[in-house]
Amino acid sequence: MAKNSDNRLKLSTFKLNALLDITLAINDNVSTSELIRRYEKLLCDDLDIGKVIVLKYSDKWECLLNSGFSRSFFKKVDVERDLLPFEEISFITSEPQHFPELVDIVIPVSHKDEAIAFVLIGDIEEEGEGVSPIIKHLRFIQTLSNIITVAIENKRLFQESLRQEALKREMELASKMQSMLIPTAEKLPSNESIRMKAFYHPHSEVGGDYYDVIQLSQNEVGFCIADVSGKGISAAILMSNFQANLRALYTADKSLTDTLTRLNDRVMNSAKGEKFITLFIARYHFLTRELKYVNAGHNPPLLYEPGSGKLSQLTSGCVGMGMLDELPFINEGVITLDEPAKMFCYTDGLVEVIQDSGVEFGTEKLERQLSNAFSLEENIQSIIVEQKIMEGSAAIFDDISIIGAEFPGKAGFS
Repeated sequence: MAKNSDNRLKLSTFKLNALLDITLAINDNVSTSELIRRYEKLLCDDLDIGKVIVLKYSDKWECLLNSGFSRSFFKKVDVERDLLPFEEISFITSEPQHFPELVDIVIPVSHKDEAIAFVLIGDIEEEGEGVSPIIKHLRFIQTLSNIITVAIENKRLFQESLRQEALKREMELASKMQSMLIPTAEKLPSNESIRMKAFYHPHSEVGGDYYDVIQLSQNEVGFCIADVSGKGISAAILMSNFQANLRALYTADKSLTDTLTRLNDRVMNSAKGEKFITLFIARYHFLTRELKYVNAGHNPPLLYEPGSGKLSQLTSGCVGMGMLDELPFINEGVITLDEPAKMFCYTDGLVEVIQDSGVEFGTEKLERQLSNAFSLEENIQSIIVEQKIMEGSAAIFDDISIIGAEFPGKAGFS
């Protein structure tokens, strides 16, 4: 009787010490590999378990420990079919099983009523004294496995949160750097010959939209608006590269046709045909009042002339940058603005919205909001309010950029 009491005391002491050792290791933030090593020693060396495999779930099922089973064991196990039905510690030696090798015991490990791991034990003698100790240890193994797997998952989640925080900081920095490429309101031309207004609202931290204004000479200004296919960091990187190339190539002595031909070569070299850029590019001469433009696959800007009430779409151009190795044609549009006019350029995020019936595209609202005697700035503010852009409308799923210009009559702005 005293001997049995001594054995129970030794067993209880061993289990308490084992749990204390693992808990201290977790508190000391030892590596995952070290936790697994200590766990394996407890099971295989101290408890004399012949074969053990631990399958753990985080984003997917993975093998946390394999001691004694073949390397291909986990690949041949269908967790949903073979393991999820087990909700309690189960002896399955006498049952038909789908495992690629004989498994004697399945120990489910749960957290918040969900299976997060399974411990599979094999190589147990069906007769003799080898069975009894294992039976006594099963609840202890289950508890120990729960502590280990939860600790490893918490460690993974902590590392993931650190990675996400670092990524967030990098994205914030990228967003600030990208915003530096977009001209501020103070840098937009506003004189007796032209007044320009703009609005920029990326859907996420970084975007694939871009607009720019370049003073080509004392009497001529160039401007553009562009949109990279796709979203995310890759689109933002390509757009940053495009901005640098545009700034280098768009000069007073080069025609729009020559500029676009060179730009297309640069985009092809950068994107390798995987992405393309739609672009509207124009130049306006203050003295001749001549507006030259090319629409490279972009949403046609709207030109409204209040005197006549005429509303036009600027469509002359070519295919987008990076769609083809060589541009088959480039049609330059030329308009002489004798009367006052206002031009409105935008990216497709403004007119592609999600409605109950799916994605809808339309310019009717824009045409209505532009076709009036209000100033361009008032038109833009009206569009922002009506589309609920700054309110985070769920219907908007892309970047939104706007750039526009007001051209005075021969007598100047009224």
